[in-house]
Amino acid sequence: MERAHSTDTAVLRMHCPDQPGIIAVITDFITSNGGNIVYLDQYVDRADGVFYMRVEWDLKTFGIPKEKLCDYFATLYARRYDMTYNISFTSRRQRMAVFVSKMSHCLYDLLSRYIAGEWDVEIPVIISNHPDLAIVGKQFDIPFEVIPVNRDNKAEMEQREFEILDSYGVDFIVLARYMQVLSEDFINRYPNNIINIHHSFLPAFIGAKPYHQAFERGVKLIGATSHYVTTELDAGPIIEQDVTRITHKDTVADLVKKGRDLEKIVLSRAVEKHIQRKILTFGNKTVVFS
Repeated sequence: MERAHSTDTAVLRMHCPDQPGIIAVITDFITSNGGNIVYLDQYVDRADGVFYMRVEWDLKTFGIPKEKLCDYFATLYARRYDMTYNISFTSRRQRMAVFVSKMSHCLYDLLSRYIAGEWDVEIPVIISNHPDLAIVGKQFDIPFEVIPVNRDNKAEMEQREFEILDSYGVDFIVLARYMQVLSEDFINRYPNNIINIHHSFLPAFIGAKPYHQAFERGVKLIGATSHYVTTELDAGPIIEQDVTRITHKDTVADLVKKGRDLEKIVLSRAVEKHIQRKILTFGNKTVVFS
């Protein structure tokens, strides 16, 4: 679906060893070249001595062409200050693929926000290992591809998925309760660009029916966690989490309902921050700017 582009801005996300004058250096680079800063946030991890910053500026009167900006920045600043950085442009709308299995709650929530125009993103394709939710693709007029991945054909089926993702120009992937473990090859193709959601009981209550296990244990809090996918299962950099209280009056069905509600909101928050380019990863942690 076509959406109007917002004002063209550049977004710099970077981290480097903490040292005096970094903010002044970056802001001077922008303003001296005619840029107008519209957002700046920074954080210093004093324990590790790392400086993080996100800065966004209007390109309307900026003197450096977009296609040369990364080269200029690398030459003048990144190498000198040992920066790890990314520069992106808001005029380029990101393209998000959604992977799903049989549970529809997260998928419907993502698509309703998309159709409502809450997010500056395109969703060109939904991919599933089951045909059950194909009707959802029809309802939202989004192509729905069924790729029947299993333990025996994973390499072959993932190759088909790569072809589909490439054909749609996908930038990042959201696993909306996709019940398949991605291969190392798959994960390495999209570093810090695959977002997952699951209950927050892990590492407790592993395996099937976690809410039943939690009910039997008599837990008083349940939650959800959204994170980037890494090769270590369910242990990637956490983007968003939330919890809700339960009592002895809650049944297993109540736990499942409350858990699914949390999964929807936690996943949507994580996706929104990714779309807004407000997440920085460092090691196995994230800095999520406001």
